[in-house]
Amino acid sequence: MITSRSQVTVRYAETDMMGVVYHANFMPWFEIGRTTLLKEQGLPYRELEAQGYRLPVLEISAKYHRPAVYDDTLTIITVLKEKPLLRIRLSYEVRRGHELLATGESSHAFVDLQGKPVRPPPIFVERMNAVFFR
Repeated sequence: MITSRSQVTVRYAETDMMGVVYHANFMPWFEIGRTTLLKEQGLPYRELEAQGYRLPVLEISAKYHRPAVYDDTLTIITVLKEKPLLRIRLSYEVRRGHELLATGESSHAFVDLQGKPVRPPPIFVERMNAVFFR
């Protein structure tokens, strides 16, 4: 299992007329969590792209528990629970301190520049084998 933590501060533009974060703004925060997790594992998304790989979203979901508001400092906890083979499945928690605000999941697959599904690059496979050695 791999866990990563990222922080964001809610910007005023991310809130709606009720003064709470608009629900769709959680998706970019999930992306921050995903790309940070990859970078921390020595797999920066920019390098994967430079090698001709993309990781489009296949599925994404979110469940909202409590509202976030302007200027909140939030922590995005991203977890890769299982060794990915062809798909990468990530889980997310968005917290304000110890308070759980939202949970989510996303599923991604490697594709080439033409959008054709491909196997992950060797560097990705090597890193996942090292982390999920059991």
